[in-house]
Amino acid sequence: MKLENDLGNDPILRLVFRIAIPSMLGQFVSVLYSIVDRMYIGNIPEIGDLALAGVGVCGPILTMIGSVAFWVGVGGAPLMSMRMGEQNNEAAKKILSNCFLLLGVFAILLMLLVYPFHEPMLRLFGASDTTFPYAKAYFITYLTGTVFALFSTGLNQFIICQGFAKTGMLSVLLGAVLNILLDPLFIFVFDLGVVGAAIATVLSQAASCIFVLCFLFGKRVPIRISFGGYSLSTIWRILCIGFTPFIIIAIDNVMIIVMNAVLQHFGGETSGDLLVTCATIAQSFMLVVTMPLGGISGGTQTILGYNYGARKVDRVQKAQIYIFMLCAAYTAIMFLFARLAGPLFVSLFTQDAALTEQALWAIRICTLMIIPLGIQYEIVDGFTAIGQVQLSLPLSFFRKLIYFVAIFILPFLGEAKLAFYAEPISDLIAPIVSIVIYLIFMKKVLRKRMEHPDALDDTLASGKAIPVTEEDSSQ
Repeated sequence: MKLENDLGNDPILRLVFRIAIPSMLGQFVSVLYSIVDRMYIGNIPEIGDLALAGVGVCGPILTMIGSVAFWVGVGGAPLMSMRMGEQNNEAAKKILSNCFLLLGVFAILLMLLVYPFHEPMLRLFGASDTTFPYAKAYFITYLTGTVFALFSTGLNQFIICQGFAKTGMLSVLLGAVLNILLDPLFIFVFDLGVVGAAIATVLSQAASCIFVLCFLFGKRVPIRISFGGYSLSTIWRILCIGFTPFIIIAIDNVMIIVMNAVLQHFGGETSGDLLVTCATIAQSFMLVVTMPLGGISGGTQTILGYNYGARKVDRVQKAQIYIFMLCAAYTAIMFLFARLAGPLFVSLFTQDAALTEQALWAIRICTLMIIPLGIQYEIVDGFTAIGQVQLSLPLSFFRKLIYFVAIFILPFLGEAKLAFYAEPISDLIAPIVSIVIYLIFMKKVLRKRMEHPDALDDTLASGKAIPVTEEDSSQ
């Protein structure tokens, strides 16, 4: 059986690039698809603006549904990597079978629970009487493909964590490219409008789902999907590890809603709508930053988890150095891109001169501290990769807390648009604290892994971090 990447023996630098780059590109294409998708909808004759507003209302709900896939996928993949590192393939197989079951159960529950409440949910997230019909049409159609969305996204993590990063990227590319091709066909040729856009999305997710299932049921992977070995304790461990990315995505949605509400409230009738539109464009740019960045830090979790399980802590440390450098390099490039090519990005959304000027200003403010943010991403995902949820989750929550405090205080100090500074403030303070925590605890956690090899079993059983004694902390 030929492996795309040998996680335990390939040179670390080559391994990091082979896994990080495809994961990053896969996420970049996913963002590109999202932006192009909105551009198609916005150009529907006569109703484009209203249709785009209606679909935009669905965004936070659809993201929340997608976050469930990350809850299971990012929860199970590090555990499976660690077990594979221990050469315990039976335990790894059990983890995959439980994740497969979880994704299926969650898909059914989401469809049954969300559908009856779709109207109040859409109204809560900003659908007006005018935009509600478009929001409802898109959302109901999209909801029918929930099972495809969860399986394609969640199970893709188990392709990457076995070292097949290029294959994982291909599954994302398949869905994204197919969606871009099907959108104009269903929207304009078949004249289905918003419903056509949703159908194109569901069909694309179905194609990705079939690709992922065929690969994980096939013979190329060491650990295939199987049935049986279901365990409540295993499910608990998966949900504990995956809770960090799940809650991060959930709170990120709340942050978007709060930002829009604050800008609308403090901007008033004169500039509220303008600032909200600026925020939407700036948030779209931040997706271009954070999703590929998450592809780097999240995709390489498999290297850390595998070698942590194998007790090759020197490889864990060396890999993190390269991942830190890659995250910093990517965010530095995006920092320059925001300043040099920001006008080009804004022009994709508007040709209005006043709006362009404000949106460009918002992008440049929001990206002031994205280089430290890159370090924050790897610290949080690095701790998660080796099962240290008790460290990763508080660090992530701390960044959100700083953001919420800043966004509510800043507008009182002057004008409404000061709220945009909440992003760089949180992106600076949180990484500083995270770096301190990393320097204090990471070496101690790795040393504990070497000194107490059975500690991994205790950690996975409880969903908690390997304990560090007072004696260790004082050293």
